[in-house]
Amino acid sequence: MTDAFEALAGLDKVVHEPARLALLTALSACRSADFVSLQRLTGLTKGNLSTHLSKLEEAGLVEIEKQFVGKKPNTLVRLTPEGRTAIEQHWQALERLHRDAQRWQSVDGGQ
Repeated sequence: MTDAFEALAGLDKVVHEPARLALLTALSACRSADFVSLQRLTGLTKGNLSTHLSKLEEAGLVEIEKQFVGKKPNTLVRLTPEGRTAIEQHWQALERLHRDAQRWQSVDGGQ
């Protein structure tokens, strides 16, 4: 059981933070997404979304491209190859932890 707790403590905090986990998961399902779509999907404020995207960009997990569509600013976000690997590995680690937790229940009779 100690190994599982060590694995949990060893999760990448940049990826595991709930808002960033939601963003990375959403981005893993598409080629790219614009800022407004990500804001609607996550329910984050503009400021919070911008802060989380900056942290993900600093960590090399996303690329942010700012452009204009007509006269309107448009921000596109996409996973980097490192970001795609990070989110896939993170979900695999969570699945392993879930399987381990289910085994603990069967060992102690679910108490």
